[in-house]
Amino acid sequence: MPYENRDELPEEIREQLPEHAQQIFVAAFNAAQRDGMSENGATDVAWNSVRNEYEQGSDRTWHRKPEDPAIHNKAVVSGGN
Repeated sequence: MPYENRDELPEEIREQLPEHAQQIFVAAFNAAQRDGMSENGATDVAWNSVRNEYEQGSDRTWHRKPEDPAIHNKAVVSGGN
């Protein structure tokens, strides 16, 4: 069952994740469902997508991960390869 928007997410997910992370969750879940994944598989994909950009702090709230400038500057420094 794809989500039309983040307001359709289960309350426990909406309470845990910041708005941007909810958007990531919805987009990843819906893409996985379109690719034929089960609801459980799509949920796993969605959480993994959130974890790519967010991490849960010791206070149990989710925070955006700091950017790694070395990764983002690689193409500029090395010419792309």
